[in-house]
Amino acid sequence: MMKRERSILLILLFFILSCSITLAQWTQVRTGIEYRKFTLSDPNNVFVTRLDRSNLNCIIDSCIAQGQLISGRERVSGMATRYDDTIGYWGQAWGARYDVVAAINGDGFSTDQPTNGQIISGWYAKRFNEFGGGGFAWKIDRDVFMTGCVNHRDYKNIVSYPRTANTQEFTGINKTRGTNEFIIYTPQWGTNTATIASGVEILIEMTTPLLIMPTPNHCTGYVRQVRQNQGSTPIPFDHIVLSATGSQATQLLSNVITGDEIHVSLEITHYMDDCSTSNPNDWTKTYCSIGFMTFIYLKDGVVVQTYTNPAAYNREPRTAVAYNDNYIFFIVCDGRSSISRGMSMPELGDFCKNQLGATWGINQDGGGSSTLWVDGAVKNSPSDGAERYVTNGLMMISVIPMSQSATFLSGDKVISPAAAGIRLGPGINYGTLWSTTAGQEGVILAHTINGVFAKGQSWWKCSFGSYEGWISENSLVPKPTSVGQWAMYE
Repeated sequence: MMKRERSILLILLFFILSCSITLAQWTQVRTGIEYRKFTLSDPNNVFVTRLDRSNLNCIIDSCIAQGQLISGRERVSGMATRYDDTIGYWGQAWGARYDVVAAINGDGFSTDQPTNGQIISGWYAKRFNEFGGGGFAWKIDRDVFMTGCVNHRDYKNIVSYPRTANTQEFTGINKTRGTNEFIIYTPQWGTNTATIASGVEILIEMTTPLLIMPTPNHCTGYVRQVRQNQGSTPIPFDHIVLSATGSQATQLLSNVITGDEIHVSLEITHYMDDCSTSNPNDWTKTYCSIGFMTFIYLKDGVVVQTYTNPAAYNREPRTAVAYNDNYIFFIVCDGRSSISRGMSMPELGDFCKNQLGATWGINQDGGGSSTLWVDGAVKNSPSDGAERYVTNGLMMISVIPMSQSATFLSGDKVISPAAAGIRLGPGINYGTLWSTTAGQEGVILAHTINGVFAKGQSWWKCSFGSYEGWISENSLVPKPTSVGQWAMYE
């Protein structure tokens, strides 16, 4: 073999071995989701998970502290545990289950709510700030984009009443209801609307989450209850509440009766960063999104070097999301210590481009909030010395196909042998509406996902007198058919 050929062979062998070593540094956590720790000479410790965008069983979703927007904070590890083994709407149907593999903290906060908007499992749960930035967005068709400036045009965000052929603009989503307002409440707000006993509230059973569906498209629901001057309407997992006061309540009440079909159209008007040039990225059927903290540090493969905000140049703990055509990355860099100093935005952009091969990157809340949880453990060292309580986050999820029990049928009569909670949805992650008494009789109601498995149990929609809700199969037995069978419950 010629000397030149041997040299080429050695170079190729070295290259192959180098690639093998690099590839081996990624650890598979689930099929399609991997984890890696980078120890940089800066010094910096950077913790990364990546999701293979071609793996159809792997998705992104957002999470909210305590499972509700109305109040509360929670650690990232707590949110990951809360959402693990719960059902979502992936596949455009309720019932598939979440195996939460990785999670990071999300948007900033000043009270007990995120600073900006949020979409959770398809539900537009909190409106993004008017003419403010959105954040990272993941869609039902698996597309992703970094958002620019957004706002909501009132005439494009409406409730339509097919029976009367009328429409009504709503004034907010999941916010405290004021005078002469028309608010939509979703299950992410809380267990109930937390409204005072005045006005009108209409309980609507939805066929889909409250998706971004611009007119003339819409989400469809059916009126189940019309409630006047009662307030605090419970919100089941697949329902919304239309809540209105003043003239808005009069208009709402004149257009609905129990059983009516209603349509809700939502639109997010999307601009480039100048808030005037149209942005081609379409929010329709966005599955999840959260706000971001000021900086998009990597744009179409170019590291952003110039910022008007001097905080961009500080070396701090950072949480970030990045992506390219093949992967989505969750990134946390530790900081404020002798072994990991933290990163500036240009440094974060350089890392994501040159180490990860990302083409787009966006900054989430950093500092003491920065946390990466993977498969049951926090991987980084939060600069507070422990996990900070935050308001929301993002998750990488391996989707488990829906599993349903066939123990009961719609219309079956059942008994709750001991006191048991009646919940607003199928799982202990949903709030408790009411509790049965020992030996109380009920009936199985019709629902497409009856018997669905979540949080270690199968769940059934039941009626117990004036209360309807979800109860675990472990808390039910068939209604006895003889006196001898009844005796065991006396």
